[in-house]
Amino acid sequence: MRLSLSVGLTALSLLALAAHAIKFDLPASTSPANKCIWNYALADTLVVITANTVPAEGFSADDMRLDIEVVDGSKHNNIYLSKKNIRGETRLAINTHSHADLGVCFKNVAISKAKRTPVMTIDLDVDIGADAVDYNAIANQESLSGLETEMRKLEAVALEIMNEMDYLKKREMKMRDTNVSTNERVSNFAWLTLIALLALGAWQVFHLRSFFKRKYLID
Repeated sequence: MRLSLSVGLTALSLLALAAHAIKFDLPASTSPANKCIWNYALADTLVVITANTVPAEGFSADDMRLDIEVVDGSKHNNIYLSKKNIRGETRLAINTHSHADLGVCFKNVAISKAKRTPVMTIDLDVDIGADAVDYNAIANQESLSGLETEMRKLEAVALEIMNEMDYLKKREMKMRDTNVSTNERVSNFAWLTLIALLALGAWQVFHLRSFFKRKYLID
């Protein structure tokens, strides 16, 4: 029973946690543009970024310089960190400030003049929230069993889900208030237009009546 419960919790935690890993090649250039990988993250969330960089076959790390920058897409355009000339495995950790998309941006600058364009292979892993926590270290430090460790993971995942649901609820309330305000403005504008048309029509009737009286066309 204990084993089956542990397996069930492990499966549930694996389904609840999303993977944010990607591998791609980035050619170098003398005036390169940023290549950004975006993931959404809530405010005050731990994010651990692991980048493994290996020059493509036939090239050397000395042929290029790979820079990394972590930014977000909020209105403040926060820049969390910027590091130049990363090599091998680079591990970075930040805490987010805003509910926004988080971008891990790379820029590959060509240094040597080669006949072929140097290429860097990047294996990027972005762990957000509960994914970023090292539960093995916590288990060793607090002497937790496998089941207790899985329960700790599920607790963190549940808290993340609650925070995200609360954020979505606030967004929904804000959107609803915006819709109500827009509907009220449209309704007020419609009534104002109707009143203006009625007033204009009445003025035209009185003006024409006065004109016809001056011309002795009507009594």
